[in-house]
Amino acid sequence: MNLYKRIPITLFFLFFTLLTVNAQRKTIEIRPTGAFGEIDEEKYPGAKILTRSQSGQVHVFHDGIDLWCDQAIIYSKDDFVEAYGNVLMKQGDTISMVSKYAEYSGKTQLAYAKGEVVLTEPSSVLTTDKLYFDRAKQQSHYNTGGQVVRDSSGTITSTVGRYYMKTKKYRFLNDVKLVNPEYTLNTKQLDFFSESGHAYMYGPSTIEDKTSKIYCERGFYNTNNDTGYFIKNSRIDYENRIFEGDSMYFDRNKSFASATNNIKVTDTINNSVIKGHYAEVYRAKDSVFITKRALAISVQEKDSVYLHADTLMVTGKAEHRITRAYRNGKIYKSDMSGKADSIYVDHKTGLTKFINISKPQEKGAFKVRRKPILWNAGNQMTGDTIHLKSNPKTEKLDSLIVFNNAFLISKDSLLKDAYNQISGKRLIGLFDKANQLKQANIYKNSQSIIYTRNDINELIGIDKAKSANIEMYFENGDILEYRRLIQSEGQTYPESKLATKDRILSGFDWRGDEQPKSIEDLFSEDEPYVPVKIKGLAPFVPEEEFFDEALLKRVEEADKSETQKIKDGEKEKPSRASRQIPKKAINTKPNSKTLKKRRPKVKRHIANKDDR
Repeated sequence: MNLYKRIPITLFFLFFTLLTVNAQRKTIEIRPTGAFGEIDEEKYPGAKILTRSQSGQVHVFHDGIDLWCDQAIIYSKDDFVEAYGNVLMKQGDTISMVSKYAEYSGKTQLAYAKGEVVLTEPSSVLTTDKLYFDRAKQQSHYNTGGQVVRDSSGTITSTVGRYYMKTKKYRFLNDVKLVNPEYTLNTKQLDFFSESGHAYMYGPSTIEDKTSKIYCERGFYNTNNDTGYFIKNSRIDYENRIFEGDSMYFDRNKSFASATNNIKVTDTINNSVIKGHYAEVYRAKDSVFITKRALAISVQEKDSVYLHADTLMVTGKAEHRITRAYRNGKIYKSDMSGKADSIYVDHKTGLTKFINISKPQEKGAFKVRRKPILWNAGNQMTGDTIHLKSNPKTEKLDSLIVFNNAFLISKDSLLKDAYNQISGKRLIGLFDKANQLKQANIYKNSQSIIYTRNDINELIGIDKAKSANIEMYFENGDILEYRRLIQSEGQTYPESKLATKDRILSGFDWRGDEQPKSIEDLFSEDEPYVPVKIKGLAPFVPEEEFFDEALLKRVEEADKSETQKIKDGEKEKPSRASRQIPKKAINTKPNSKTLKKRRPKVKRHIANKDDR
């Protein structure tokens, strides 16, 4: 029998008022709006049906939350309401939600919304198709995809999302993407604070724009001022550089990045690498600054060049890089090595400069540093400044110039503490195809001490001479030919006739023990360096909580269950959100046939606390 009846809306108000007064807890209240009230005991036993009128929508209230809709089914015994059509739910003056359909339980304080759901709070707007809301915990979540829009940060989309209202925090899971006009962020999990714009990334993450791509597996990004901090497998890819380090800081506004510990900067155009434990990169200025056991490597096909100093700086566009090594610069190659206070390398022209920079002392005088020095094929060359020229394409040494106080020394092959020596104002040297010194010309005020030998390597005597210029030819590092040119004067002495003190030219300084003979030798004079301890990234989240696996598992099981139902041929139940209120129901009382047709019996989504 059809038990459908119509009763005056005033009886509803009286009925619910009595419930509210007598109950030990707060129950759902109906606020007067002039809505139509009806009962259909056959379809909805114990339920009251309210439909909006010309005066306005149905309005219910529960403990600080207001709900408006076009039609509501209220179960007084269960303290439960179903809302249809133009649903608006508000909590105070800060949180509001609109949808096509909603459920709310006064007992559990759980809410469920479906159909074009929009949750608005002061700093952001969340949209999704289905949203669960726990008032007791002040949390809401979706698991069928959603997005959050924040004007200054952009739009965030994900498969799963949670919103923690007390802390104004979102947690996004699975296929998380933040799209900003300046960049796009992708990650596995993102914790986002809507008021501050702070974003915390967990798992493989990227931040990509037109000029760079950041990768990390644990990181922070401030979407308000475009700065970030990354501490796990951090890396930034620029147009022609790859920047890696244990801990990295990034400032998009300044095109700046810095890194600490185990730094590696790879120049993909010039095939070079810089390493160290602290570095700064200025992308807009095309410059790199690196220190703490800094090492630059020019990777070559046959023999790479290694450059070390206290501080390295690389500047210039990719087609014309300049490397500068400051304080205690050293260079090593299998067939050549050198030292200077400062070393300058022009990678385009192949010019390397070995320079000394005088250091002022307390009393105003200048400290005289040891001269720049170059070793090649057993020959030691020093001077105030040394220029070394090589061919960038063939990787071959071409020539060298020693400016002022040039001094060339090589050890005699047989005698102990015997040195061939040539000094003058300037030295110009040429190299052969094997990168060995083949010719050296010394100009102006030249002096020499040469141990001369015959074809069977017997000592003939010690030649000591002066001349305007000297010309020498080498073969495999040994003196092949020696010529004194212009105003020459000298004498060859038997070994026994030349005193030991007379076998040394003024300015002699043999420094063979300083010569780097391996990559490790470049660091031989450095103090031991202990990498700094990297601070963690607050807020700390244990590894096992990174991806909210429990929630993901429930979502996965629900998807499997739904898929199985489709395979088993079950018909999909009607969606509440798809049910529309007839236009005439807004202005007139609905009849029983209309109500029966549009409200089939369905299972509640939030019947108890376990259905969150």
